[in-house]
Amino acid sequence: MAQIDDSLHIPEHLSGQRLDVALAEVYPAYSRSRIKQWIEQGQVLVDGQAVKPKTRVYAEQRLQLQVRFDDANAECEAEDNPLDVVFEDEHLLVLDKPAGLVVHPAAGHASGTLQNAVLHHAPACQQVPRAGIVHRLDKSTSGIMVVAKSLLAHGSLVQQLQARSMRREYQAIVQGVMTGGGEVDAPIGRHPRDRKRMAVRESGKPARTHYRVLQRFRAHSHIQLQLETGRTHQIRVHMQHIRYPIVGDPVYGGRGRLPPAASENLIGRLNGFRRQALHAWQLSLQHPASGTPMQWQAALPPDMQKLLQALQHDSEAADGA
Repeated sequence: MAQIDDSLHIPEHLSGQRLDVALAEVYPAYSRSRIKQWIEQGQVLVDGQAVKPKTRVYAEQRLQLQVRFDDANAECEAEDNPLDVVFEDEHLLVLDKPAGLVVHPAAGHASGTLQNAVLHHAPACQQVPRAGIVHRLDKSTSGIMVVAKSLLAHGSLVQQLQARSMRREYQAIVQGVMTGGGEVDAPIGRHPRDRKRMAVRESGKPARTHYRVLQRFRAHSHIQLQLETGRTHQIRVHMQHIRYPIVGDPVYGGRGRLPPAASENLIGRLNGFRRQALHAWQLSLQHPASGTPMQWQAALPPDMQKLLQALQHDSEAADGA
């Protein structure tokens, strides 16, 4: 049995929201349906009173949570699977996730996930919501992730994510030659016809992605991106939206592009790239206990390095022709 004993005031930016919506923002590790259940059970009080989930709450109203619930981590077994540990102390575990590794157990992936491995490597995460995993990477995206090993760290990391002070930077290889950097400020929500996909929609949640060009090739670009928000598939959806989809993306990538008279090596590399060419290369945050600024990087994985080399050789060959 897990528990939350907390007291806080409604922040200004959530004033006027439904209670269940506001709490889902404050506690993003828990689903809105679970939060609604807590409210209906009287485990959440507003100014000392039990209310309904749809009740509007306003800035400076006091929330009290005395929540008891089944521990979801108990359903996830610890497994002795390898982890690429970049940094670790009593509060934080920073990992370099390989492409192909699922973060959380789900239908079809009950075991062999990052969460299974984290619970074996750091048993203290058993006492932290969702094993301390406060943000996620798609199965086919590689790179840096941080895990909270303590409740103190969990609360701090969630707050840093909400305040957008945790800096998450990515590198990607996209189709098309970008003329320069910029930003995509477009709301993201569920696709109206395919519930497994996301799409830019007026009714979606605010989403903003910054990008800049690192290198241009004949029909592709190597770019760096920074997330200001953290919506599902955000980078992939935003790059598709501005017509520079990520190479290899099976959902949002569309038909691949080849430069004229491309070499057999480049054709093979592009056609054989079976995942989105997206890598979380840098993470910056404040340490939950000391407040010290910290930063970690993860080098591009070999598959993306080899693709960049093939694109570079193709450009050089075309320039020398």
